[in-house]
Amino acid sequence: MAETSPGSAPSNNRNVMIVLSYLWLLALVPLLTEKDDKEVQWHAKHGIVLMLAELVVWVVANFILVALGPIGCIFALIMPLLAVAQLGLHIMCMLKGINGGRLLIPGLSEFADKF
Repeated sequence: MAETSPGSAPSNNRNVMIVLSYLWLLALVPLLTEKDDKEVQWHAKHGIVLMLAELVVWVVANFILVALGPIGCIFALIMPLLAVAQLGLHIMCMLKGINGGRLLIPGLSEFADKF
């Protein structure tokens, strides 16, 4: 868990921007408007990387669903659980960010740090 980095100018609406960071394309709002707040920038980049990873997971899951044919109906029962897990992950990221921390997701968080 990392706290606000030194030299980062906190934004007046930091909590709103952190929540927007994990609402898919709305992550572009804090990324483009809060350039002076390093913590908001990190969450916005993390949210965009998370969004892209989720898109890949959904495309692969749908491909598997179609490729399995009739057996795919059983797999389709798992899809709502995947959506609930995704929602839970976003909420955990938001809450952790609002409380001054970072939810590190192995692989994704390191990738987000490169930008």
